[in-house]
Amino acid sequence: MQKITLGVLFGGASTEHEVSLSSASAVLKHLDNEKYDIVMIGITRDGHWFRYGGGAEDVKADRWLAHPSCVPAFLSPNRAAKGLFELAGTEYRFTPLDVVFPVLHGKNGEDGTVQGLLELADLPFVGCGSLSSAVCMDKTVAKTLVEAAGIRVPPSVTLMREEWEAGKRSGLDALTYPLYVKPARSGSSIGITKAHDPAELEAGIATALLHDDKIIIETHIEGFEIGCAVLGGSEPVTGALDEIELAGGFFDLDEKYSLRTSAIHLPARIDAVQAAQARETALRIYRALGCAGFARVDLFLSRDGGLYFNEVNTIPGFTAASRYPNMMREAGIAFPELLDRLIAEALRPGSPYDVVRELKAGSIGETR
Repeated sequence: MQKITLGVLFGGASTEHEVSLSSASAVLKHLDNEKYDIVMIGITRDGHWFRYGGGAEDVKADRWLAHPSCVPAFLSPNRAAKGLFELAGTEYRFTPLDVVFPVLHGKNGEDGTVQGLLELADLPFVGCGSLSSAVCMDKTVAKTLVEAAGIRVPPSVTLMREEWEAGKRSGLDALTYPLYVKPARSGSSIGITKAHDPAELEAGIATALLHDDKIIIETHIEGFEIGCAVLGGSEPVTGALDEIELAGGFFDLDEKYSLRTSAIHLPARIDAVQAAQARETALRIYRALGCAGFARVDLFLSRDGGLYFNEVNTIPGFTAASRYPNMMREAGIAFPELLDRLIAEALRPGSPYDVVRELKAGSIGETR
């Protein structure tokens, strides 16, 4: 039984670099070495690529770059050479790859850039393609398409930096406080603030503009947030729903990883009818935005029972304690099986990469 050669990308030139290291460390620990030859590829904060041969703990602790195994490397965009080139002394070595798992978050990794490189190389990879990755990364574009599909979104206004600096405030007066001010293309709640009055709104806009030239200002929905994990391509399935309970404020970066004043309920504390509606809505969004492989769809359930779209994370947090793996575990899919199924989906029958599965039949888990 021949192993699948799997490239795992981690790090990245992103404000979510550290989150990626934690996710990638967990993925590396749970991959079955009997099934995969793992090629680890680290990307520094300033965008330098290296092949890494150390352990998962050094990835998590951000010590990986100091490891003596690190050598400069890059993915080939050439379809005649699908894999990784690395510089060994004065010569280049080449390692063919069967499939790539980008465990990257935020810009330059989750936004379609890396996905476009992999598509150019015709190299199979886990997760959404370049178009859906880019669309989902841009909150304004995603909300526009989801609303066009007939799903409610919170009232919002989008502003570009030059508009704000030119004194344009069109549409802001129509929004009611409290408001959320968000960079349009950022994740992990980085740069997001909650504004209760004009002064806080001004400060929030200044903060958001530190992270993106495009921002979205969105009305608060009275209710709570529900997450839905989705897995698969043409016939996606959902995991268990979770619910975020807030004691105050909002689910910012600190709360996501500390849960000091909030709690995540799994499964969500909603009735069967509401759960079915949430799953159906999440699948409609997943399909409308062209998602594939996996994603987490986040919704608001308002006090009157209405569902509103919040966002889609095309590469959600992937530690063993993260929401997406936990929702799948609650649905009966353990972390190692989840990884097998994601990789199997990237090499699914009928895809251009079917030959890899035929040549290496039995080396990865069956999809179901």
